[in-house]
Amino acid sequence: MLEGKEIQEIAKKIERAGGRLYLVGGAVRDKIMGKARIDEDYCVTGLSQIEFEQLFPEAMIRGKEFAVYDMEKREFALARKERKSGKGHKEFEIETDKSLTIEEDLARRDITINSIAKDVLTGKIIDPYGGIEDIKRKVIRKTSDSFLEDPLRVYRVARFAAMLGFEVEETTIEEMKKLKEELQALSVERVFTEFKKALGSPRPSIFFQVLKKADVLEVHFKEIYDLIGKTQPKKYHPEGDSFNHTMNVVDNSSKLTDKLEIRYSCLVHDLGKGKTPEAILPHHYGHEERGEKLVVELGARLKVPKLWTSCGKIAAKHHMKGGYFEKMTPKKQIDFIERVAKSKLGLEGMKVVVYSDKWREEENPPIVSFDIIGNKCIQEIDGKYVMQKYCLKSGLKLKEKLHEERVEWIKNNYKKSE
Repeated sequence: MLEGKEIQEIAKKIERAGGRLYLVGGAVRDKIMGKARIDEDYCVTGLSQIEFEQLFPEAMIRGKEFAVYDMEKREFALARKERKSGKGHKEFEIETDKSLTIEEDLARRDITINSIAKDVLTGKIIDPYGGIEDIKRKVIRKTSDSFLEDPLRVYRVARFAAMLGFEVEETTIEEMKKLKEELQALSVERVFTEFKKALGSPRPSIFFQVLKKADVLEVHFKEIYDLIGKTQPKKYHPEGDSFNHTMNVVDNSSKLTDKLEIRYSCLVHDLGKGKTPEAILPHHYGHEERGEKLVVELGARLKVPKLWTSCGKIAAKHHMKGGYFEKMTPKKQIDFIERVAKSKLGLEGMKVVVYSDKWREEENPPIVSFDIIGNKCIQEIDGKYVMQKYCLKSGLKLKEKLHEERVEWIKNNYKKSE
């Protein structure tokens, strides 16, 4: 199927001027995979920058390193080559030349499944690096040796693996290892962008598993890396160490919510276990308090949204209480409900954390009900109710009475499951 009418007209105009227009990158990959495409990127060959701008004076130009043009809500760029000129993601010399072929442009791209193009006018697929076969095999593989020129590709590979559920080919893993030192040169914003996309994927754990395999996990995710090898009681954690447990939890959360702040809370809920003294393993006494500090440190380093850090702190400090809510005294139950309910995470968010923490697919779903009873209690026993009952005005006395009334309410209304 050829492209829409507007793109066809643009392609014909380019052809008449001696050039060629190709759909490239993720749009081609997604079309081959039968996925809905969100963005469309196009590559122009056979025209110089001056010729293209004369042909399309209405195109909006952006980009510092090289010109990118916005037109018809799509992105257009001239075929180019890149040559590394220093460390990091931005140190490149860009070469654009009307003699460059589409194959040469595709060669600079990161992985084969992104190195496929389609001629807009003929519909012909250009796949010089075996991307279609790799899609069929569900494999992520570097396009060429130019992979080593951009350290950001380490995180892109891990992110695509998580988004698509693909395996990363061993040679590509080895190339990722070689980029470990250069990862420090990346801007935190670019790292966070890839991490955020991975967190929104169907299986976020794959992102971290790939980084672990490439021996680069500790560069930007030290707190997650520190969970590796931290043993846990097998009775409660047959899945293995704290890292494996955390991977299960974040994958569970992806089945329950699209809210990234809650998924992030699940990812960081057990960070404190990474600092558990070896002498007390496999137990992790006090990991909740240790975890709260580590959530702040990780969030600051990755520049995650403040909402994420706020939710993550509550999850780290209070998820254990949510897990044994039924065993707590009414007073402690109300302490937990009031503290979590007024947080950014909320009782519903905490329920996802606790459910994800306790749920194993081979077992029956865990019973988690504190959100329902907690919300009902807070709605029925509020400040207005207590003020009318005791003729109180706002202040410390009202707050104390409100807490007492809620404790009594839960004593009378909460029935523990058998």
